[in-house]
Amino acid sequence: MSDPDPNTHYYVSLAAAFVRGRLEPRPTGSDGDVVAAGRAAGLRVHRFKRNAELPRVRRVLGILSGLAPGSLLDVGSGRGTFLWPLLDTLRESHVMAIDRDHVRARDLGAVQRGGIGNLHAARMDATRLALADASFDVVTALEVLEHLEHPARAAREAVRVARSFVVASVPSRPDDNPEHIQLFTTERLTRLLTDAGAARVNVESVRGHLIAIARVS
Repeated sequence: MSDPDPNTHYYVSLAAAFVRGRLEPRPTGSDGDVVAAGRAAGLRVHRFKRNAELPRVRRVLGILSGLAPGSLLDVGSGRGTFLWPLLDTLRESHVMAIDRDHVRARDLGAVQRGGIGNLHAARMDATRLALADASFDVVTALEVLEHLEHPARAAREAVRVARSFVVASVPSRPDDNPEHIQLFTTERLTRLLTDAGAARVNVESVRGHLIAIARVS
């Protein structure tokens, strides 16, 4: 991937897809040119900065690369902290990205429309997934559960929709984010996923976060 800014590294093809999906008429030229056009139009392309060096992101990518899912549902994709490196790494996987916020779902859809063929985006609530049982090889819920009033409902839905594994990450200590309304220990996260129907759960600690790998079947 080319770099539109010599001082900053981006997921340039994803940023360019976002710009193509948002602007009319659709800009042409190289990915770098398209990203520059998006900046000029006021689009927030900084969300596509590379962040795979973050320990929690790096570990999740390692887990998912090992699982090599043919299909993956990313629940609560948000601003793409995990989704962009995930798409950059799992280029052969079909990925569905969902978020309950209409603006974030719109922006995810723009990346899809802009040319990322293995991505499908939709607006959906993590606690009420309009999806069939066992419809994805892997379901991820990455820094999502701590935001939810009823995380057990989301955990049950994730396990229901997963064919093989659920991968979840949460902060492991209090922070100053007012949107974080749940705090998980290893025991609580394990119990949440086993109560949801997971057959086995392993939890790792990665620099202020917990990462759970739950086998569904």
